[in-house]
Amino acid sequence: MDIAENAALVVVDVQKGFEEAGFWGPRNNPGADDNIAALIDVWQASGRPVVFVRHDSVKPGSPLRLGSEGNELKSYVEERRGKGAGAELFVTKTVNSAFLGTPDLGAWLGAQGISQIVLAGIQTNMCVETTARMGGNLGYDVVVAYDATHTFDLEGPFGWRRSAEELAQASAVSLHGGGFARVVTTREVVDAAG
Repeated sequence: MDIAENAALVVVDVQKGFEEAGFWGPRNNPGADDNIAALIDVWQASGRPVVFVRHDSVKPGSPLRLGSEGNELKSYVEERRGKGAGAELFVTKTVNSAFLGTPDLGAWLGAQGISQIVLAGIQTNMCVETTARMGGNLGYDVVVAYDATHTFDLEGPFGWRRSAEELAQASAVSLHGGGFARVVTTREVVDAAG
């Protein structure tokens, strides 16, 4: 696998509000945060660009609503902002895709000459997947570091309920099998970026 010298790491919604287990329910992949931190460190050390994305929920009861403590980036992410040798962008959004936030992610990537993005963050099957799908549709070479993401159990129509792990795997199959992105491990990305 090749990771471009100017590939952008897009860190999606790694926010304190996702720690509220009573709101979200059971999650998968307890190692996600360590893998996200490792990717940020590698990107910053190599001078590659990093994009930090924050979801500003407009839902009154959401732990991610603007102005709440849960809206803040997790400490390990916030502490890394501004520490890299490469370009950095901070995007806020109220919908699932980082491409529909402020400032315009696509315009920034274009201005930087970036054609490859690596995604990590929360939730695998929501904002990470939506950003990956849009990125693929827009012609970017999208890589998803699967084990640098996590999600939560979810109930859908007809009383169907799926575990976080089932949802994450389904998301990975859809993205990879559908040609939207290459779904790989953090180790594969780190080895290729080194």
